[in-house]
Amino acid sequence: MSGVYISFPFCAQKCSFCNFASGVFPAALQSDYNSALLAEIRAHLWEWTPDTVYLGGGTPSLMDADTLRTLLDAIPGRPWVEATIEAAPGSLTTENVGAWRAAGVNRVSLGVQSFVEQELLSTGRKHNAEIVASDCALVRNNGIDNINIDLIAGLPFQTKESWRQSLDRIERLHPPHVSVYLFEIDEDSRLGLEVLNGGSRYGAANLPSEDIAAELYEIAVERLRQIGIERYEISNFARPGWESHHNLKYWRLGPYRGFGADAHSFDGTKRFANVESAAGYVERWRCGRPVQAEITEAGIDEERLFLGLRLMRGVRPTAVEWNRFQAPIQRSIDAGLLIREGDVVRLTDRGVLLSNEVFQEFIT
Repeated sequence: MSGVYISFPFCAQKCSFCNFASGVFPAALQSDYNSALLAEIRAHLWEWTPDTVYLGGGTPSLMDADTLRTLLDAIPGRPWVEATIEAAPGSLTTENVGAWRAAGVNRVSLGVQSFVEQELLSTGRKHNAEIVASDCALVRNNGIDNINIDLIAGLPFQTKESWRQSLDRIERLHPPHVSVYLFEIDEDSRLGLEVLNGGSRYGAANLPSEDIAAELYEIAVERLRQIGIERYEISNFARPGWESHHNLKYWRLGPYRGFGADAHSFDGTKRFANVESAAGYVERWRCGRPVQAEITEAGIDEERLFLGLRLMRGVRPTAVEWNRFQAPIQRSIDAGLLIREGDVVRLTDRGVLLSNEVFQEFIT
């Protein structure tokens, strides 16, 4: 089945760790963006009916209820198997959560990142643990039980003790799904750029080492397993039956259509990318130009392996794939990064931490 991704790149504040094409923009741009987004969705010729929808960002929970309803009304398939909205803790109200439910949303992903005050302050987030607990209760009271909580391992000031405090909170809140990301140092985030420049803003001087961050990730894997939340993908953990239907499409090469700035699409053979910035997206719409900025042929054989290997159950290479990729597969097995079990190949625990090295082997 197919999916839809809707990009809403607007935020109340730009977090120091964020490397997405999102931020704080003028209200006039947001209004024009909503019009351009609706125009792109309405102009799409639906060759298939989606069964999942994902509103990401940015902070789509800031979208007003009328805009949200209008956008979702333009997408066929409601009621969808899964319709997710990303939300910033503290931005939820009874009115907007009720509006989400009425519009077809049945899953909420909370960008918590940490439950520890000092770590949150370094990122620019405005919530605390009590706000997250209140938001979870609010969502559940409005009939949405499918909740994901995002955490980041490797934030400034993070220690094993503080990380365990965040995991304790996860246990108390009992979400069915948790995502755990390792903070990546790159120039696309303010924190990453500060680290690369040797600065100290945003807590850059207090960033845990890569080895400590990896250990935090492993602590999370074990702790979540103990409370019934199993890792099914490198960064994603769920109770049985609560895996993300939409995100599984990405790793299983299912088709999906992305709308909005920096949104990506895949039709089974080609990949499409929209123009990255919100301003550029609106400008193309105003001028009547296509918002898609790039079209590339997908390397299905390579992608099936390195995307499928993100899943803990691994992949079952075809005879052609075994013949083509026997050498890189064997190198990763010899290095202890992959394990072969019958005709299935999957990442080892060490391979998960060094997965980029494994995936690089399949990029030709």
